[in-house]
Amino acid sequence: QVQLVESGGGLVQAGGSLRLSCAASGRTFSSYAMGWFRQAPGKEREFVAVISWSGGGTYYADSVKGRFAISRDSVQNTVYLLMNSLKPEDTAVYYCAETNYASGIRLQSTYRSWGQGTQVTVSS
Repeated sequence: QVQLVESGGGLVQAGGSLRLSCAASGRTFSSYAMGWFRQAPGKEREFVAVISWSGGGTYYADSVKGRFAISRDSVQNTVYLLMNSLKPEDTAVYYCAETNYASGIRLQSTYRSWGQGTQVTVSS
């Protein structure tokens, strides 16, 4: 099993930036990819971005493409989400998640381990 701990959330003004971190531990050798999801108040949790550990391939939701960047440090087993040009609609609890599958990586059901979440609040 893989354990995940997120950090880096907070309060920021619209147009600002934040960088989230997700540290993985445990059976990370079996992991294929790491994803970020978010859940806004009153809404369902949605996919944000994903990165594979091996080739570093990335995929983004249309709502964050061009503003967010996901990266990984394979030595530190840590994944980052750099969020630029933040908007009030980006306000949500952000979760990182881990999967050992190479397909369906935009689907929550693909992921087997989840972090506790970190709050991001963007003020207008």
